[in-house]
Amino acid sequence: MPGPLQGIRVVDLSRALAGPFCSMMLGDLGADVVKVEMPGKGDEARGWGPPFKDGESAYFLSTNRNKRDMTLDLGKPSAAEALWRLVERSDVLLQNFRPGAIDRLGFGYAAVHARNPRLVFCSISGFGQNGPDFQRLAYDPILQGMGGLMSITGQPGGPPTKVGVAIADIVAGMFAAYAILAALYHRERSGEGQYVDTSLLDGQVALLAFQAGRYLIAHEVPEAAGNRHPLLAPSDTFRTGDGYVNIAAGNDAIWARFCRAVGLDALIEDPRFLHNADRVHNVQAMTDLIEERFATMTTDEVVATLDRAQVPAGPIRNIQQVFEDAQVQHLGLRQTVRHSRAGEIEIPGVPYRFSESPAGVHRPPPALGEHTDEVLGELGFTAGEITRMHSEGAV
Repeated sequence: MPGPLQGIRVVDLSRALAGPFCSMMLGDLGADVVKVEMPGKGDEARGWGPPFKDGESAYFLSTNRNKRDMTLDLGKPSAAEALWRLVERSDVLLQNFRPGAIDRLGFGYAAVHARNPRLVFCSISGFGQNGPDFQRLAYDPILQGMGGLMSITGQPGGPPTKVGVAIADIVAGMFAAYAILAALYHRERSGEGQYVDTSLLDGQVALLAFQAGRYLIAHEVPEAAGNRHPLLAPSDTFRTGDGYVNIAAGNDAIWARFCRAVGLDALIEDPRFLHNADRVHNVQAMTDLIEERFATMTTDEVVATLDRAQVPAGPIRNIQQVFEDAQVQHLGLRQTVRHSRAGEIEIPGVPYRFSESPAGVHRPPPALGEHTDEVLGELGFTAGEITRMHSEGAV
């Protein structure tokens, strides 16, 4: 059964992570994503490692499922003609070159819009396409720091700490995919394509959410609080007899269930902990009492006890434990596919499900240039023309 974006073609000129993550999301939904790379070089993420599997980067394999791949050297006229034919037959163009670079290649928004007015053109950059910082070089950790996230991550009094995945890139890619879908919906009503502009800085500032609200509304400057939620209590990582457990008691009713379940009934009516604001104000005293109780329990005992009491709780797993988890596997978040060069590989699955137009992994991550001849044939190039393009180094 086709995905919800069947019939939509995406020209993916992006590389590294933010753009490829965006196009992967569109591919998961059924779009025909054609990734365009430089012959012999390709996306720099192909070289990011180790680990590698038969020369293929695990990093690249994890973020490029559900795409076809062709190589084009846009400095060659025949390759530029191929890209123009692809643009004219597509619905979306995605690029994350430095601002101005796509225009110098001859494929800026004005030129593309003139050839295909229905196309949605999306640019992802570090800081946006204009403004005082738009030409700054940008990688994920730079934006995690400049966007405020590192100032609220890590232990109190400790050094600034980044998130353990490239969250600035990933969030920018997700916002880009979200915006592209909105632009496609607009096109269905108006018949018009448009320009979509987002950046890693946009995504990081948007991700601040309630922490931004604390500053903008109350003029508080949030600081790192470790795993402790600054506005809810108990919502933290607590030490047990043999490890740690996460607990999130988001309201007074859950707090009462928590106390009864672990034998801390006296705390329910304790004025220091009566309501959430009281618990936040007296959070260290509350934490000490909870960890004193948990010292006599294992993590598994705490989780099982709180599950029965309908209190949100869970262990801290490593990545191996995550992908071995029965629920993760039930949701299809661990998929096995056959790569054309690396053979059988495992990759992450699609994180949502549809009842009528299912998303899924229908293509393994592509090898460099794997579908070049296939796509060129679809664009009307003859076998002789394709052979000549290979001999010229255009593909």
